[in-house]
Amino acid sequence: MATTTISTNIVRQRLQKNMSDLNTADYAQLAQQIRHIALKAGAKIMEIYRQDITVAHKADNSPVTIADEAGEKIIIDGLEKLSVQYPIIAEESVNAGHIPEVGTKFWLVDPLDGTKEFINKNGEFTVNIALIENGSPSIGVVYAPAMGNIYLATSPATATVETLTPAGDWTDPAPLIVRPAPTDGLTAVASRSHRDAQTDAYLEKFNIKELRSAGSSLKFCLVAAGEADLYPRFGPTMEWDTGAGHAVLKAAGGTVMTPEGQVFTYGKADYRNGFFIAAGRDIL
Repeated sequence: MATTTISTNIVRQRLQKNMSDLNTADYAQLAQQIRHIALKAGAKIMEIYRQDITVAHKADNSPVTIADEAGEKIIIDGLEKLSVQYPIIAEESVNAGHIPEVGTKFWLVDPLDGTKEFINKNGEFTVNIALIENGSPSIGVVYAPAMGNIYLATSPATATVETLTPAGDWTDPAPLIVRPAPTDGLTAVASRSHRDAQTDAYLEKFNIKELRSAGSSLKFCLVAAGEADLYPRFGPTMEWDTGAGHAVLKAAGGTVMTPEGQVFTYGKADYRNGFFIAAGRDIL
């Protein structure tokens, strides 16, 4: 895979300035670095995935495994070597009470999105890293290690996907572009673990040809890849659940809005999302 010639030190120096100083090549270099971090975390998570999985529960009764914690440690270590001046909002650290103050730029990390899918061993879980700038995701990576796909927003307007071959090599990056609304009906995607009546009621407003289920942030990626058109979410989520998938979809030409049509933003006081609708082109 081709890489830019900008050194890590130069990227660090520029990151210490205003993020608006970065050009497209700088974004691409930074995206490749978080890609590498996600791959490393994913490798560790897959080691644990192949073993018997011990499940604990957080205060809200959601499941957590040692894979969540091990993956997050790898990601935080990698990000701190990359750009220590940006706060890191990571799921397990926040749940442990480690919540740094943030400004207009910060990292969002979900080391294992789709823990239920991980426990059930259906492969639909992801490693997620996103950079938030002024309330919006600019670059991000969604890595599905069990499925062998990695989705990358290399800038606010460029997204790609790579697939792991049987020989263990990654394919060249293929562009991700949302498709126009199909004239014969839309394909909607909904959560495998959190489907609800409000989602079904919302979908009745559209001509839905097919309804697919998927776990984790893969739902954003299906829309980004033109395999689906609409992903409504009326259940609770946190910002780290959506940041990376939002980055990929946005870079592929899609949108994420509130049901009322407002811009979906990040950096809320408790990092708790409201409802949202993710969509391809000419849907909303």
